[in-house]
Amino acid sequence: MPDFPAMIFVMLAVFAAFQWWSASRAAAERAGQLGREACERAGVQWLDQAVHAHSMRLRRGDDGRLRIERSFRFEYSDDGIQRHIGHLVLRGEQLVAFSGPARPQVVSPY
Repeated sequence: MPDFPAMIFVMLAVFAAFQWWSASRAAAERAGQLGREACERAGVQWLDQAVHAHSMRLRRGDDGRLRIERSFRFEYSDDGIQRHIGHLVLRGEQLVAFSGPARPQVVSPY
């Protein structure tokens, strides 16, 4: 018969691993949504329909609390031939940095 404290430890470890996986999936889905919306606004093609986790680290938020900061990259094309790389950084659910396709600026000749 298994040792009761060891069983509790295993259950807590499995729960923590599930929470980590769930938070990572939620962040990837949020990053995909933000990348897709940025490409739509800029009028470019979002390639591969996916984002790729690039890095992860602990950073302090504006409130001083430690949060996990995840960096993602995605690819887009403005002409259907060349691929460009966009980057976005999420701290928790909040977008803190973005580089990628931008909405074209209308320049007035006057």
